[in-house]
Amino acid sequence: MLVLEESRPIEFREDRLLVKTLSDEQDLRASYHLRHQVFADRLQWVAKSDDELEVDAYDAFATSIGLFDDDQKLRGVFRMVSSPYPFMIEKEFRPCLYANYEIRKEQDTAEITRFALDPTLTEKGLSSRLMLILIKGVYQWSRQNEVPYMYMVVEKRFLRVLRGIGLSCEAISPAVSLPPAGAASIAAVLDWKKFHETCPQKQSSFFQWMNAIDGFTSFEKSGFLARDTRDQFATSGIAQPRRQNQQLLGERESRLAAA
Repeated sequence: MLVLEESRPIEFREDRLLVKTLSDEQDLRASYHLRHQVFADRLQWVAKSDDELEVDAYDAFATSIGLFDDDQKLRGVFRMVSSPYPFMIEKEFRPCLYANYEIRKEQDTAEITRFALDPTLTEKGLSSRLMLILIKGVYQWSRQNEVPYMYMVVEKRFLRVLRGIGLSCEAISPAVSLPPAGAASIAAVLDWKKFHETCPQKQSSFFQWMNAIDGFTSFEKSGFLARDTRDQFATSGIAQPRRQNQQLLGERESRLAAA
């Protein structure tokens, strides 16, 4: 399979967890298998395959980012498709959109799909914590690749959770029941520019944590090189919003997947 070469990959650690752009075949196959577990076996949004890999046409030009635990096991994944490549929202989800909505296809726009966590996770609260770290991965990919606008299709209740933790998400469709689960889902735009304008005032500690790489609180594109001491990070309160926002995410822990 031809996979688009990612010009600005990301890679960072959060405690003993690793978030990185997937590039080798083994990691990509692991991501396709995790997607099959979630979207074919569990949610039944796509048909099952004999090889237990969930792959579609969008993977030929998509970038996948994975979350690994300290045993190097893949625990979460999301997929980014950048302009000018086609988005699922232009085809599969187009009927969901408001009639007059024009889809943005500029270099500063991408689409998030196949956002999912390992469904075998059973430890209480772990899925919520990993979900926050995956969201941080989305943000860091956005920063590294200078893509502030992202389309997504999520459950209506999960959209409220994303807004509750401080993300700027504008709905671009009414709530629509998507088969086969029939869950009320909404298409939305995740706006990282607006996040930068509003989150520092509303949730400054969460904003600092989102911008912290490998324990250091400053972000620098194409390197993540800025440094503070780990003692400063440990005592700055940056860890606190993770506990607060885990409570918000906990109400959606039973279905941590989107499109």
